[in-house]
Amino acid sequence: MSQVLNTPPPAASPASPADDAAAIAARYGLTVSGARPSLPAYVRQLWARRHFITAFATAKLTAQYSQAKLGQVWQVANPLLNAAVYYFIFGVLLGTKHGVPDFVPFLVTGVFIWTFTQSSIMAGTRAISGSLGLVRALHFPRAALPVSYAIQQLQQLLFSMAALVVILLCFGVPVSASWLLIVPILTLQFVFNVGMAMVMARMGAKTPDIAQLMPFVLRTWMYVSGVMWSIASTLKHSHTPHWAMVALESNPAAVYIDLTRYALIDSFHANQLPHHVWALAVGWALLAGVGGFIYFWKAEETYGRG
Repeated sequence: MSQVLNTPPPAASPASPADDAAAIAARYGLTVSGARPSLPAYVRQLWARRHFITAFATAKLTAQYSQAKLGQVWQVANPLLNAAVYYFIFGVLLGTKHGVPDFVPFLVTGVFIWTFTQSSIMAGTRAISGSLGLVRALHFPRAALPVSYAIQQLQQLLFSMAALVVILLCFGVPVSASWLLIVPILTLQFVFNVGMAMVMARMGAKTPDIAQLMPFVLRTWMYVSGVMWSIASTLKHSHTPHWAMVALESNPAAVYIDLTRYALIDSFHANQLPHHVWALAVGWALLAGVGGFIYFWKAEETYGRG
């Protein structure tokens, strides 16, 4: 008689701790802390904190010169002193004022508009790396930080624009309807600055040493953006290749500076603007604003770690 062997069924493999954690999370609707939300959800979270973003920017602006005796006067004094230095070096010593009508309004406008972009990018570079305590302590969309720093620079620009109006009137520049163009111009520049601040915030969060390099990059960018000299007047009588002239006139800093000069200074005519200047202004704003926002959002879960 053959012997029948009763083989026991194979034992079930024990569940791994990861499986248990996943099951518990699914049962109670738990999610990973700090996980990147979808892009629409991220936009909603950022909009829900708009009051915090504005209040944070205002507080940073108020505290910026709180230790100085002149206080908020430095909001206007700093760009004016920069303009005075540039006037002496470039306007007097190098003679760039020759052939440029209303050179002082021309120069001050360029300095103020350039400072807006420069300061937004520099502040954005340190937005995450300089606020690690806040990033690690609180849960909020990290894009709130570079956006708030850009808003802070916009608020500071408004102080400068009040001084610019006084300068324009003192130098005989008449008030005209074209001054209203400053609203869409600064709106487009602000969108561009926010996008660039987000790009630099992500790069600065990963490599803080970028903050030490950026002043040299921005200084070079300033010199080729026509802040202290007229691109159209200077290159018209030079042997600059056409592609180089197009590149200089189409760079975003020069576009927003020239548009502002066209809006505010009656001696700055439309023929001094690059072709399709409004399309360039909108294009740079959308490219930097939308592209920078998505670029920053993709690394949302990495900020504050390491």
